[in-house]
Amino acid sequence: MEEVMAALRKIQNDLDEQKTTITKNADEITEKVTRNINKILNQKLKTLEKNQEKLDKKIENQEQRLNQLERQARQRNVVFFGIEENERSYSHLENNLIDFLEKYFSLNINCHDLEAARRIGKKTDKPRPIAVTFATLGSKIKVMQQKKALNDTDYYLKDDYPYHVLEKRKMLQEQVKIEQEKGNKAIIKYDKLVVLKHNKTDADHTDNRKRYLSISPQHEKIAKKNTSSTSTQAAKKNKTVQSHTTLQRSSSISEGVIKPGMLNFLVNKKDLQSDEKKNKRNNNNK
Repeated sequence: MEEVMAALRKIQNDLDEQKTTITKNADEITEKVTRNINKILNQKLKTLEKNQEKLDKKIENQEQRLNQLERQARQRNVVFFGIEENERSYSHLENNLIDFLEKYFSLNINCHDLEAARRIGKKTDKPRPIAVTFATLGSKIKVMQQKKALNDTDYYLKDDYPYHVLEKRKMLQEQVKIEQEKGNKAIIKYDKLVVLKHNKTDADHTDNRKRYLSISPQHEKIAKKNTSSTSTQAAKKNKTVQSHTTLQRSSSISEGVIKPGMLNFLVNKKDLQSDEKKNKRNNNNK
C-alpha cells in the first residue's frame, strides 16, 4: 500500500512539474507573440505616421499653392462700395463703372480695361458691393493710388481678399491697436502684421551705445599730464608753423621787384655820388 501511495505521489509531483513547465512555456510563448505583435504594430504605426506626415505636407503645399493662385487671381480686383444698384444688364453695370471712375478718378477707361464686374452677396435694400477685375495691374494701381478722392463721399473701395484672409485681418486689428498704444507703427499687409518700432533720435542712439568708464584719481592725473603735454606740443607746433609762414612770406617776393627800403638806399647812394662829383668839379675849378 505504501508503495502505491509513493507511486501516486511521484505521479502527482511529475504532473505538477509538467503543469509548471507548460505554464512557464505558455507564458514565454505568449510574451514572445506579444512582443512580435507589438513590434509589427509599431513598425506599421511608424509607417502610417510617416505617410501621414507626407500627406500633411502635401496638403499644406497644395493649400499654399491654392492660396497663391487665388491671390494672383484677385491681384487685379478692386471692390467698390456704395455705388447705386440701378443697372439692368451687364453692359449697363460696366457703363456705370466707367462713368464713376471718370467722375471721381479722372481716368479714361473703356470696356476693354474692365475684364469682369459683378455684384457680391444677396440682393437687399442697400446697394451691394461690386468686385471689378481690371485688365491690367497698372489700371488697378492707378485707381488704388487715388482712393483718397472718395474721402468726402459715401463711396469707398478696398482690395479683394479671400474669406480666410479677411478673418485673419480682423483678428490682427486688435494686435494693431496694442502696437499703436506702445508707440509703434503697425501695418497689416495682406494676412501679416508688420510692426515698425519707434525710432529713437540719433543722440539717444549714440548715448545708448557709449560706455561710460569710471576714472580713478591716478588715471585722472595721467589724463591731465597728457592734456598739458599735448597743449604745449600744439603751441610749439603753432610757433614753428607761424615762423615758417613768415619766412615763406618774406621770401615770396618775385625777382625784379625791389622793396621800398632797398629803393631808398639806392636813391640816397646816387645822391651821395652826385654830391661827390660836384665837389671834385669845384676843387678843380679853383
